Amino acid sequence: MGDTWGEQAERIGADLHLALDAGGSRRAALIRALRAAVREGRLRPGQRLPPYRSLAVDLGLTRNTVASAYAELVAEGWLTARQGSGTRVAARSVSGAAPAVVAPRAVRTVAHDLGQGKPDAASFPRTAWAAAARRALTAAPNDAFGPGDPRGRTELREALAEYLARVRGVRTDPARIVVCSGFAHGLRLLFGGAGGSGRGVLRGVLAVEAYGLGFHRSLLEAAGVRTVPVEVDEQGARVEELTSRARAVLLTPAHQFPTGGPLASGRRAAVVEWARGRGGLVLEDDYDGEFRYDREPVGAVQGLDPEHVIYLGSVSKSLSPAVRLGWMVLPGHLVDPVLAVKGEREAWASALDQLTLAEFIASGAYDRHVRRMRQRYRGRRDRLLSALAQRAPHISVSGIAAGLHAVLRLPPGTEASALARAARAGIAVDGLSAYRHPDAKGSPEDGLVVGYAAPAEHAYEAAVEALCSVLAEG
Repeated sequence: MGDTWGEQAERIGADLHLALDAGGSRRAALIRALRAAVREGRLRPGQRLPPYRSLAVDLGLTRNTVASAYAELVAEGWLTARQGSGTRVAARSVSGAAPAVVAPRAVRTVAHDLGQGKPDAASFPRTAWAAAARRALTAAPNDAFGPGDPRGRTELREALAEYLARVRGVRTDPARIVVCSGFAHGLRLLFGGAGGSGRGVLRGVLAVEAYGLGFHRSLLEAAGVRTVPVEVDEQGARVEELTSRARAVLLTPAHQFPTGGPLASGRRAAVVEWARGRGGLVLEDDYDGEFRYDREPVGAVQGLDPEHVIYLGSVSKSLSPAVRLGWMVLPGHLVDPVLAVKGEREAWASALDQLTLAEFIASGAYDRHVRRMRQRYRGRRDRLLSALAQRAPHISVSGIAAGLHAVLRLPPGTEASALARAARAGIAVDGLSAYRHPDAKGSPEDGLVVGYAAPAEHAYEAAVEALCSVLAEG
């Protein structure tokens, strides 16, 4: 007779001796321990891991820590997660020393980072940020050094309300803004609850775009949320496919991630009507709305109906992912439930960082930084397009009117070989098929998702040249 689930969970948690070393955070220690268990063959390909709640009890960790570690290892390819099947060791993971050698070498041999979602780290406005921090610290009231408010600092919420209304067309006031530490944290509060309790504010099936970030799907899966895919085309998500099964839909309407098109105006109106008609919600991920090049500004869907749209944003693309600050603009009836889930103590976003960002926005430094980076990224995009036209004219490019990445469309069946050539050339780049929802119908399209923001300015030409050489070989 096979093991009961409890016996299996106990064996994985204890008999494998997942000793958590003292280096770094508990989450990082668990990730290292699980990787080691896979490399050494103690966790075999296809083996099912215990629910994160069970492993959290076994190891004396919070459930959120385990859920986050699972999600990270899914994103890295060590684990897989599917609704109804749990979290398992990825089939491509093999025992022995091979993964231990391959993974570190892949990191060491990256010569050109063209991964998506990364702003130019060298362009962080250190001087202006430091000046804003000094001014904010000098002017900070005494209560800024107390326990804090789960809503976030008043100064930041006021600055965000003005900025989002002016730049993104968001209709709100500071009382409806809740500060968090990024988009993923916002999702955890909405669906997973504080500490990964599974008692989030929202329940039921969530519709998502057929192309999207796997890390977000894994996070939702860890919270017990079932996601159903909605196809996308050049006009964004095909919202006419939304059915009565979904209670909410998660969209990237300003710049569909990663395919690149904005949600068409007719579809914006249609998805709002869908939400109104069934008392549902639209979750709007405005991840890079400030960066547009060849088109008129596209406002937030939230402006069409603030009571049926949750607007989420952060500074991870516009400023830096190191500034762990984001925000949710909530319908009025969700503010108190979200605050109840978040708890009475602000445990994630530093009040001093919030005050600094508030001053950075209010002083106009944020606008100046965005304008400067918009010009720089547009120049990089244009150089990429020019090089591709000369060196790889057979490649079509889409998603280039905005954002920090472009999608290079490849002939069917050629994505894997292009990625292999890129890896040999030391280029870090993603395949488009990796972003396809596992339950989406049909075959994923072949392509490369090329981020043109990450390389330092002095390294950009070499990165583009290396990419064009790889594509020319095909």
